Amino acid sequence: MRINPKTNSRLRNLIFVFVIAWFGWQYFQDNNNTGIEPSESRGTNNQVLLEAVRQRRSDVWLVAVGEVKHVLKDDNVGSRHQRFILNIEPGLTVLVAHNIDLAERVPLRQGDSIRLRGEYEWTEKGGVLHWTHHDPKGRREGGWIEHKNRRYE
Repeated sequence: MRINPKTNSRLRNLIFVFVIAWFGWQYFQDNNNTGIEPSESRGTNNQVLLEAVRQRRSDVWLVAVGEVKHVLKDDNVGSRHQRFILNIEPGLTVLVAHNIDLAERVPLRQGDSIRLRGEYEWTEKGGVLHWTHHDPKGRREGGWIEHKNRRYE
């Protein structure tokens, strides 16, 4: 069976486009690696946060999305922290303590949506998300806050 040269050219072009698309997708995945499990890296794991709250667990690294409910005064005792209450979903809020001695302050307002990676610590009031910044000693990956298409780490 002989393939028409025109069909052969189209087939080569289709394979070329497919290969380029696949490499582009791989590049995007590699450059958006947050150090968390692959199933979690494409979105959030608010469900992991819900389970950590229910089970009163701490030292849980996760990516979460929420809306800023209240912007609080900075904590200036020891390392300075920008503090705000993040509404994850109805009935679940957590305190976020973002170290502004290690990372740039995030220009937040009530009602802003953010995405963040940090470490959850359980408390009686719902918990705190911290380590939303790089690790200055390079021992762990650290976290970040994304706000209005900008990442603060």
